[in-house]
Amino acid sequence: MELLREPDPINGDTPTMRLFSLLELIAAKDQLVSLQGLVEETGLPKPTLHRMLQQLEGAGLLVRQADGRHYGTGHRLRRLAENLLLNATHHGARHAVLRHLVDELGESCNVTTLSGNEIVYLDRVETPEPLRFYLRPGSRVPIHCSASGKMILAQMSPSQRRKLLAHAPLKRYTNKTLTDLDALEAEFTRIRRDGFALDDEEFLPGLVCVAVLVPGRANLCVAVQAPVMRLTPDKALQTLPALQRAAEAISRVDAEGASEPESVPS
Repeated sequence: MELLREPDPINGDTPTMRLFSLLELIAAKDQLVSLQGLVEETGLPKPTLHRMLQQLEGAGLLVRQADGRHYGTGHRLRRLAENLLLNATHHGARHAVLRHLVDELGESCNVTTLSGNEIVYLDRVETPEPLRFYLRPGSRVPIHCSASGKMILAQMSPSQRRKLLAHAPLKRYTNKTLTDLDALEAEFTRIRRDGFALDDEEFLPGLVCVAVLVPGRANLCVAVQAPVMRLTPDKALQTLPALQRAAEAISRVDAEGASEPESVPS
């Protein structure tokens, strides 16, 4: 009996499309890849895959790790993904959800994700209040002292977190910034238990922020932020029902690929 061979996951009519197919395969993984691992997964000859990886590395789409054996996504590929998300959400349904949330809460709200070892703002709607912290889509904030950053870190395993934080300097921005790994681990335990993360003036003096995770996404958050005179930590907790409704609405938008604005039920 003839055994059926698994289909080659690297396919395409041209060398360029086969490179793109390899890039898709690597980008879909939540871990670094190695040449030998890709050989075993794809069945392609090692010299062929080695040449393809060199091409992608030379283009800035992949980056080789310090051990010389593993590859991860490069800055050019991450920037491409960020630009796609930024431009896709600005006039779409996700932006409408965010705008409705700002109307409900009266404070600036944003959608964020992890990029490298930082948090990037994919979309943001500013409060009409004259006193505010202005941050535009595309802005980046530290992962260890932002509400969204701590929310995303809490979804990782301890080994994943420590590996990421080892390459992200735990700079002290205010006297409330947590820079001790054990203290941060205790914070992540609380975040997983309670389902939200709080930035109580840990990044910028006078700024309070609370974030929740978008259901079904381990790296996408919805957050509200405001000056402490309008949004104390206790008051921030009162925004959680609205934040969770917005997060659920964004989850539905992403799942359905909706193009029409969706409002958040009150």
